[in-house]
Amino acid sequence: MKTSFLLFLTCVFFLASCTNFNRVQSASDTIAVTDFRGKEVKIIKPAERVICLIESALSGIYMLYQQNRVVGVPSAIYGENLYQYYSRLDTRVLNRALPSPGNWDFVSIEQVVGLKPDLVIIWSSQTDAIESLEQFNIPVYAVMLNSFSDIYKEIEDLGILLDCSDRSDSLVALSKGNMETIHKNNENIKSAYFMWSQGITETSGKNSTVNELLKAAGVINACNLFDEHVSVSVEKIYDWDPDMIIMWYNEKLDPVDVLNDPLLQGLRAVKEGKVYELPEVFACDFWTLKMQYPVQLISKWAYDSNLDTNMQKQLVNKMYKQLYGIELIN
Repeated sequence: MKTSFLLFLTCVFFLASCTNFNRVQSASDTIAVTDFRGKEVKIIKPAERVICLIESALSGIYMLYQQNRVVGVPSAIYGENLYQYYSRLDTRVLNRALPSPGNWDFVSIEQVVGLKPDLVIIWSSQTDAIESLEQFNIPVYAVMLNSFSDIYKEIEDLGILLDCSDRSDSLVALSKGNMETIHKNNENIKSAYFMWSQGITETSGKNSTVNELLKAAGVINACNLFDEHVSVSVEKIYDWDPDMIIMWYNEKLDPVDVLNDPLLQGLRAVKEGKVYELPEVFACDFWTLKMQYPVQLISKWAYDSNLDTNMQKQLVNKMYKQLYGIELIN
C-alpha cells in the first residue's frame, strides 16, 4: 500500500513537472518583433490568420509564399492596376473572395474583428484604428517606411511572424546583391530630376526614398533641398538644369508631353530628349523589394542607350521570378 502511494506521488510530481516545462517552453517560444512604432509585438505562435491593410506589405507576404495565411486585404488590390497582378498570384483575389475591410485611409473595425485575425498589419499613422484593434487584444504590426533599410526590416520581421525566416533572409540577401551589381558610372555622373505625377514642379529632395533610389542607380538628385516631397518653381528646375528627368508613372502625362512643354524647352534634359517614365506602380514600388527594378531602369537610362522594350520586359520578369516565383508579364 505504501509502495503504491509513493508511486502515485511520483506520477503526480512527474505530471506537474511536465506541465511546468510546457509553460516555460511556451513562454520561451513566444514570437516577438519590434514594429515601426518601437513597440514590441508578441504572438504565441506563427500568425495563421493575417489581415494586411498595406498593399506593399501584402506584396511582401506573397513574396514570402505565405498568402494562404491572409484572410483580409486592402481594398486597393481590387482596383484595375493591382488586380491584374494579384489575380494571377491568388485565385481568391481572382474570384474576389478575399474580404477587404479597409485601406490606408479607412478601417472597418467591425469587419476586422469579425474575421478573427491573429495579426493585423497597418500603417503606424492609423493611430485610431490601432488603438481600437488593440482594445480587442488583436496584435498589430504597425509600419512606416522611409528607407531601403526599413523595407528590409519589414520583410525580416514578417519572416519571423510568419515562420519563414529562411525565405525572408534569402530575399533580402538576393535584393541587396542585385542592388550592388547595378552599374554605377563614377567618371561622368549624371544628374536626374524626379517628377511626381502631380506635375513637373513636384519632386523629392535629399531626405527621401527617391534620393536613395537615384543614388543606388548611380545618379545625383538634381533637387538639393531636403524635403521628402517639395513643390518648386520652374525657374528652380532651370537652375538645377538636370541631365535627365524621371517621371513617376502618370496615366495622364507622358514623356512626350514634358518634351513638348513650351516652358521647358531650355532644359538640357528636354533638349537632349532625356525624359523617361517609370512603368506602372506595381512593378516600380519603391516601398517593396521591387525597388531594385526602377533602380536598374534609371541606371540604364543614364548610362546604357541600348535598353529597349524587350530588354525591359526581360528585366521585370526576371525580378518577378525571383521575388514571386512566376513571370507576371506575357
